[in-house]
Amino acid sequence: MKRIVLFLLTNLAVMLVFSVVLSILFSVLGIDYHSVAGYAMVAVVFGMSGSLISLQMSKMMAKKTMGLQVIDQPRDENEAWLMDTVARQAQQAGIKMPEVAVYSAPEMNAFATGPSKNNSLVAVSTGLMYGMNRDEVEAVLAHEVSHVANGDMVTMALVQGVVNTFVIFIAKMIAGVVSGALSNDEEGEQGGGMTFFVVDLILQIVFGMLASLIVMYFSRQREFRADSGGAALAGREKMIAALERLRHGHESTMPANMAAFGISGKKTMSELLMTHPPLEQRIDALRRGA
Repeated sequence: MKRIVLFLLTNLAVMLVFSVVLSILFSVLGIDYHSVAGYAMVAVVFGMSGSLISLQMSKMMAKKTMGLQVIDQPRDENEAWLMDTVARQAQQAGIKMPEVAVYSAPEMNAFATGPSKNNSLVAVSTGLMYGMNRDEVEAVLAHEVSHVANGDMVTMALVQGVVNTFVIFIAKMIAGVVSGALSNDEEGEQGGGMTFFVVDLILQIVFGMLASLIVMYFSRQREFRADSGGAALAGREKMIAALERLRHGHESTMPANMAAFGISGKKTMSELLMTHPPLEQRIDALRRGA
């Protein structure tokens, strides 16, 4: 519950700030909200800026929502080994040492986040630390370090931002046309008032669902690349063994805003809606050397 409230409050605060900034810009530049320029400005601000701000806040949000315990000074041999392994892999991958953290969860999972290659965080669950052997944990860490080295967090933020921008812009353009056609002289309000709001909201939901297929596709492709990178850093057999172990573990229970960053994702009715390819496909790709 705390995670959901924090997530909602953060998004409401961001939307409020954007609304104030847009109001000022429209007034200063003399732009009408119900115009192509107005719709484009709203789409860019709420689409791209939202994703980029989320990217910049990603480490902080992960620490808050997941209850991460960042390892500053290792408290035991396991934490020391985690730090040493990530440091070695980061050096191999040519990136700055990420922060390393542990969070309490029975599932075997791990994730990487952060606004850039040299400002990142790698976290593992206690279930993974104690449910896998060190070869398998090493492979999982290599997978996450590869995400960082590949710039996947930035790429996904840009993809999501571009998709959001087009969804908002197209929805508002169509809503403007529909509400304008349905409005009458008595309403006297450009854009059709409530009609515009309702049509815009419905279209953003519908187009957003369709656009999510594009985002999910890119997310699945980055998992294949991270598996390949993990195999290069830790060894192909170790990477395969880690994925095999994940097949027999619990399904991910990570919150929705973090699920795409875990090494193992949630199953859905359709593969098109999955953030991660099925583990069988990932294992097969590694065995084929893809």
